[in-house]
Amino acid sequence: MTAPQQVGYPDVLRVWREADQIPEIEHAWLFDHLMPIGGDPDGPIFEGWTLLSALAASTERLRLGLMVTSNRFRPPAILAKIATTVDVVSGGRLEFGIGAGSRPSVPMARREYDAHGLPYHDAAHAVESLAEACTVIRRLWTEDKPFDFAGTHHQLTGAFANPKPVQHPHPPIVIGGRAAATLRVAAEHADRWNIPGGDLEDAVSRSAMLDRYCEDIGRDPAEITRSIFLSVSYDQPETTREAIREATGAGFSHVILGLSSPYPAGVARWLADELIGKSV
Repeated sequence: MTAPQQVGYPDVLRVWREADQIPEIEHAWLFDHLMPIGGDPDGPIFEGWTLLSALAASTERLRLGLMVTSNRFRPPAILAKIATTVDVVSGGRLEFGIGAGSRPSVPMARREYDAHGLPYHDAAHAVESLAEACTVIRRLWTEDKPFDFAGTHHQLTGAFANPKPVQHPHPPIVIGGRAAATLRVAAEHADRWNIPGGDLEDAVSRSAMLDRYCEDIGRDPAEITRSIFLSVSYDQPETTREAIREATGAGFSHVILGLSSPYPAGVARWLADELIGKSV
């Protein structure tokens, strides 16, 4: 992951193009914020989906996505159209990451809603809206005729999407979050579930909770890939290698390695050689 804050476009493009040539690196990710959540609060930051489309057009192999889209930022039908465009541009390489949006306990994230005139509802509203959005987006990607949708938070009349995504039946849906309510949405809709790092014991506990929610609705928990975000230490690679080993040993088969800027020259090759290669 290259968080598109406090960094220039040429630097992000350099890392992605380098990673695109390295088979050990399977995916590349951005995040979805409109104002910085780290470093200079008035520093530069790029809009995630626009940047993702540019990077999709500049790479050939990497699967790619946002970890994760804030469902609070864009109406679901608009988001479905944006995501389809990126899937088409990339030739079918999109991983569709989505979540309920930033927690009230993160002031640096909360301010971006007020600054952009976006409503900020409570957590229960956000998770209910996420569940409806996942339903709407999946239907737009898969249904061949217009439909109406009368939800509590989203209402559509004559909803229809053309073109459809390249991937069938649709791009993998990656739901990010650790709250119990979000895990219930993941149990119903996710192909992958991501937890944004933190204590591994808690991550394992949340994964077990997801298992139970899947069983409650008759879904095989093994259908959902477990994903975890881990920050990279350039100065102490062994610390990161150990975190990778522990996470994969605990059942997290998809590991997202977060790179901090500025990105060292050859950082993608270093990532493959010093972290991925020495962790397996």
